[in-house]
Amino acid sequence: MNDSTDHLNDLAVFVRVVEEGSFTRAAERLEMSQSVVSKCVSRLEMSLKTRLLQRTTRRLSLTESGEVLYRRARSALEEIAQAQAEVAHLQGEPAGRLRVTCPLAYGMMHVAPAIAEFLKRWPKLSVELDMSDRRVDLLEEGIDVAIRVGWLAPSSLVARKLAEYPLVLCASPAYLARHGRPQAPHDLSRHNCILYTLSDAPREWHFTAPDGTALKVEVRGNFDVNNGAAQVQAALAGLGVIHIPGFYVMEHIEAGRLEHLLAAYDTVTVPAHALYPARRFLPLKVKAFVDFLAQRVAQGME
Repeated sequence: MNDSTDHLNDLAVFVRVVEEGSFTRAAERLEMSQSVVSKCVSRLEMSLKTRLLQRTTRRLSLTESGEVLYRRARSALEEIAQAQAEVAHLQGEPAGRLRVTCPLAYGMMHVAPAIAEFLKRWPKLSVELDMSDRRVDLLEEGIDVAIRVGWLAPSSLVARKLAEYPLVLCASPAYLARHGRPQAPHDLSRHNCILYTLSDAPREWHFTAPDGTALKVEVRGNFDVNNGAAQVQAALAGLGVIHIPGFYVMEHIEAGRLEHLLAAYDTVTVPAHALYPARRFLPLKVKAFVDFLAQRVAQGME
């Protein structure tokens, strides 16, 4: 292929198809038609005189040649993006596409409302926001920034703390009328507890006694879920007790739909962090977004 610009574009499309695992999803992400995406990959295969992808009705898989090209092309495209970021930094204005992931409830409360103002401030940027409690692999999925609520496992990612939130124990008045109110953390062993499965230890709830003693309670229940908003809905329906960051439930507690339990033990907090890959040069778009969000979250807690 003589046209180097088209060749580079075809490589970028091929990398996105591999990462999405689907021509259709890649077309949606790239805002292109599926036929154009397919043509880019086919043109790349023709220019290289080799098949890169094995296509079936159910899935895509890389050939040996495809694996080599994907690994090299992805690295090259990252270097190009890095160069573009450095140029943008010199110009003093973030630009390009920013991919962000965050938990659903936290995103609804803090991230999504900030996006409009952020994009007004930086009109050369576009944002792709994925709101899900799923723990994505930033490097594997090409994510620029991940917002995570909870304690972090060791990793190579850079973590910037945004805030800390107290864990709140609560249940609905209807549930408490049927099962009684716990008077101390150890009473929870007799209650139906709604567990958050993405926690490192879902069946261990931690508290701090009024005298400062750290307490750990083994809990169990009949509903385990990987989404904080779903925990709240289950508690509102009277299913059981939840132990959850306060921003999820304060509105419901103030309205009387949930009751705050064992308030004297609510001194354990969980952090919220912005995570991004460690790089020699932090892209200006990432720095601009993390700085902006940190400021917004801090203002919301005043």
